[in-house]
Formats: sequence, structure tokens, C-alpha cells
Amino acid sequence: MFISCRKEDDINPLIYLGSEISTDKSRYLPGEEVYISLSLKRSFSGEVEVKYKYLTEVIDEEIFIVNANNLNFQWQPPSDDFKAYMVEFRFLENEEPVFFASTAVDVSSDWTKFPRYGFLSVFSSDISASEIESNLDYLKRFHINGLQFYDWHNKHHFPLKMDGNSPASSWQDIAGRDISFNTVNNYIREAKARNIASMSYNLLYGAWGDFASDGVSEEWMIFDDANHQNINKHDLDDNWASDIYLLNPANSDWQNYIFQKTGQIYEHLDFSGWHLDQLGDRGSVYNYNGNLVSLKTTFTPFLINLKTTFPDKNMVMNAVNGYGQPEILEAPVNFAYTEVWEPNNTYNHFAEIINENYNLSNNYLSTVLAAYVNYNLADNTGEFNEAAVLMADAVIMSFGGAHLELGEHMLGKEYFPNNNLSLTYSLTKQLVEYYDILVGYQNLLRDGGELSFNTGITSNEVGINDWPAIHGNIAAFKKSVNNIEVYHLLNFAGINSLEWRDNDGTLTAPDEFLNFTINVPETHVTKVVYVSPDWHDGIQEELEFEISDGVCEFKIPYLKYWGMIIIV
Repeated sequence: MFISCRKEDDINPLIYLGSEISTDKSRYLPGEEVYISLSLKRSFSGEVEVKYKYLTEVIDEEIFIVNANNLNFQWQPPSDDFKAYMVEFRFLENEEPVFFASTAVDVSSDWTKFPRYGFLSVFSSDISASEIESNLDYLKRFHINGLQFYDWHNKHHFPLKMDGNSPASSWQDIAGRDISFNTVNNYIREAKARNIASMSYNLLYGAWGDFASDGVSEEWMIFDDANHQNINKHDLDDNWASDIYLLNPANSDWQNYIFQKTGQIYEHLDFSGWHLDQLGDRGSVYNYNGNLVSLKTTFTPFLINLKTTFPDKNMVMNAVNGYGQPEILEAPVNFAYTEVWEPNNTYNHFAEIINENYNLSNNYLSTVLAAYVNYNLADNTGEFNEAAVLMADAVIMSFGGAHLELGEHMLGKEYFPNNNLSLTYSLTKQLVEYYDILVGYQNLLRDGGELSFNTGITSNEVGINDWPAIHGNIAAFKKSVNNIEVYHLLNFAGINSLEWRDNDGTLTAPDEFLNFTINVPETHVTKVVYVSPDWHDGIQEELEFEISDGVCEFKIPYLKYWGMIIIV
């Protein structure tokens, strides 16, 4: 018995995965009931065992007798806030499991505690209601709980085009793409029905060349010179509507102006908040009076004043390659967001950025990384390299981060509408398992704990070392969370590079290891559990173990990219 055993060319994963196994929402408020649906390729007759787990503990279980190919379950999770659960299905014939399936459930009153960020980038009037629902149901299957509405706006300095006192029905963005108010509004409404938040994308300091006609003063700008002769700007191609001219975020008149325009957005569109973007280090820049402006130090007061103006709205700001990250995280942003560029090219850099963001936020905020794999490959049509995507996600997720990558398509470029590369069915199905693990074990991955890069792990059968990654070996690190020891294994044996971007799509997949023995220096052990998004649909397996001379020994059944050993 199996689910979705079709060949890749027989199936549209965007449609089919949503009906394979899905929950009705991406996130649940405490007290909300969960509805789970499974669609099987053919009818199954027999017992289905369902276990609801919090980490390694079974908190509820049921057995159903079924004879159907469409199964629907209801479950009432505990009312505890900021907890997540794995729901495991075992299809039994003669009391033996013949198929496994699983999904995850996040019960959190605030999505920004454990952000799983996606995006939308196409808002034309051609998008039908059914397409909106299909796109959101697809993202819901990955438990995406927040969406960045990329370039939905009109002008950067006048984001919502108005027709008198009402929003215009349509406009064109800076690239000349058609944007429909109703499409934006319908996406926000349908996302909210699935407990997915919607964030309005915009620069914090951008204006088009016609800024003066809309009431923006040149005196609010930043300049390349002390004599205010050359406004600092971001040059764009001639076929775009305008270059982007940069304002001084510290200028109170600019703040008042853009806050008023942002309030206009919130009056007509139910965005959860503002995703603020920037353009990185601009070098030496000056205000109109000829004084040097330390641009990154302007971020904190701008964000504090923004929060004071809109206390009930979320805000998150991109730290381009870490520029201004300490200043951003001094402000009341809801999570850390870093767009990763050179020279931060290795898997080790992912870990460093996530850990640094956590420390900068007083060990409180989660991190989302915008990191574009197969960057050069995305210049032309093709497919994402499965190894590059999964290795990047394995490292990011194991260290407690999330990866901005999923929208109507998957990201290969910083210009989000670029959709040259597609996902294979195999990769799509694998990503589902990765996001299930990210959610189902978020209380071990993203909810505090103490990291250690001195694990004491040994093995006589595989090459293994403590983090950081070494080419050809398995890298290990440990996190201690509430008396639970979690050992992460990240497999770099067999891959041909430690650089995550895999520009040209040539990264090789790691070697697979089966039934190898691991030794860890643990003596107070009641249970050893292994879980991997690459193994048994993410369903955890309890391992037999032996303790001798202060060492706990057990066998790992399978490792490809990432596995977690949970010791209780």
C-alpha cells in the first residue's frame, strides 16, 4: 500500500501534494481543532493506526478500520501555546505496517515565534480564485505561516495607488508588471483563512524619480557628496519605470510621510505588517546639509518609531549580508531575516549567521535566511538541483533557522518573479518531509537550548567529526533542551563542494549510510529515538541501545542528508 506512487510526468505536485496528506491550516491557535485529510492512490482496507506525538511522547492514539481511499481525521491538540506535534499514520495488514505517512501540527498564537516564511510575487488580474486557493493550499502543505508579498506595490514612496479616497483597481510595479488590487486582497483573505500571515514588502527608504510630484522633498534624501548634487540611487535597466532614489531613514519628515502612506495600506488591505527591505552598505553618504550619515544606525530609530505608530502590526527587516543586523535587532522586530551573499558561501556560514542572530537578539528571535541556490542556473529554464536544495535546508533547519524559498515557484534569484527553475516531483515530496520535521520538532530546533560543538561522538564505521563541516565526513553537533540531548548528523561525505549556492547545479548528493554504529558519552538514558526527513516519511524510530563504560552505543538505520538522535 502506498500513496502517490505515480511517475513524475504523470502528476502535478502543486495540485496532488495538497490532497495527499494535509491539514486544514498552516498553524493553529490554542484550542482550535485540527482536520487532517489523506487521499490514497487506491482504496485501502484494514487498520490505520494514528499516533499523535509531542517529541518522543505519545500523547494520543487511535485505531480506525477503513475501506476507502479518502480518509479524514479530526484531532484536538492540547491547549498549550507554542507547541508542535507529529501525527504518524501506520497502515497495517496482518498487524504489520505496510505504509507510513506523517504530517506536523503547530499550535502557536503568534506565527513569528517559529516563522516559516514564503512569498508571493504575481498579482495580476489573470489569477483566478481557484489558482489563489491552489497556491495557498500548496504552501499550507509545507506549513508556511507567513508570506512576503514581493513587489505588490505601486511606487516605493507611494505604495498603494489611490483613485480619490479609494484604492485604484490596478497599477503597474516598477518592472511594468500589472498588479490587481483584488488579487492582492483575495490572497490576503484566503491566506488568513489558513492562518497564514501576509506581509507587505517595501523598501524603508526608496522613491521613484517623480518623487517631487507626490510630495517627497529632495531635502529628505541621502547623497553621494556633501554638496547634495547627486542623490544616492540604485540604478535599474532602462526598460524599468525608474531608478530607485534613497531617502534618509533618520529624517523625521520622511518617516512621517512613509508612515502615512503605510497607514493607507493598512486601511484598505489586511496585511499583518511590513517586510522592510534595504540595499546593503551604500558607502559614504551624506544628508542634505552635508553631514555624513551612518546609514545602519538610522535603522533602529526608524523601526522603533514605526512600531510606535503601528503597535499591532508585525515588522521584519532584511539585513543584506548582515548589514545593520545588530541595529535592526535592537528594534522590536518580530524575527531576524538575513539575505546571504558572498563571501558567506559555505554551509558553515549558515550556522554562523543563525547563531549570531540568536545571540544578537538576546537568545530570543528565530532566523529566516534568504539564500538563493543554483543562482547562475536560474538564468535559464531548467530544474533545481535536489542535492543543493536539501543540503542547504538540512543545515539551515538543523541549526534552528528557516529558508525563504517557497512561493508560487521556488526561489533561485533575489528578483522573486524569476521562475526559470522548476521543482521535480521527487524534490517536492522530499521538501514536504523537511518542513514536517521543521514544524514537528520546532521545540527542539527553535525553542532555546544550549549548543555544543564538543559532542564526543565516535564511530568505527563512518567518518565523523564535530562541527564545522569537513569535506568527506559526517559533521555532528549537539543541543541540550530541557533535559533532552539532541545530536544532529549532517552528511558531507560524497558531496563535491562545501559551498551552498551551487551556482551551476553541479553539487553531488551525499553518500547513503545504512545501519552504522554510533557511540555517544551518555549514561542516563531511558530512550534513544532517531528521526530524519530522508527516512520513513519522517516517522521516528526508537533504537535499541547499550551503555558500557560511560558510553551509549546504538545503530543509526539510515543517513543521507540530515538525521537527529534524540536521547531522553
